[in-house]
Amino acid sequence: MKLKAFLLTLLVLVFYILHQDFWNWKQTHPLVLGFLPIGLAYHAGYSIAAAFLMALLVKFAWPKHLEDVQPESDKPRDDEPEH
Repeated sequence: MKLKAFLLTLLVLVFYILHQDFWNWKQTHPLVLGFLPIGLAYHAGYSIAAAFLMALLVKFAWPKHLEDVQPESDKPRDDEPEH
């Protein structure tokens, strides 16, 4: 369990570093697919990868206790008028 949490944390840190994309700041690259600037193409791919990372985090790191919902009781609350 600890290894899974460590790997997910490491993956989030890698994504944090990759988000900075300082290597694209001052370089003049050709357009991607003939019309898309390299920085915009990078962030489009990064956004898709980040969505997959979020799906992994929800699947493997979501706190299970948040899903344990207790059913409401049938007796009225103090602030609710009785009929």
